[in-house]
Amino acid sequence: MPKLKTKSGAKKRFKLTATGKLKAGVAGKRHRLISHNGKYIRQQRGTKVMSAADTRTIKTYLPYGL
Repeated sequence: MPKLKTKSGAKKRFKLTATGKLKAGVAGKRHRLISHNGKYIRQQRGTKVMSAADTRTIKTYLPYGL
């Protein structure tokens, strides 16, 4: 059986937590921030845990974990 390739975009964007959940950077923090209020900008800092539905999809891109 051949080895499966990891999607290179996924390995750059996601990290696994110790319990197996997926962390990702938050979208909407690159440009046009003047149109957002301060609360939105503060809440988008750091990383967020992905939803269960997204996690199932993304884990198919990472066959051997990270």
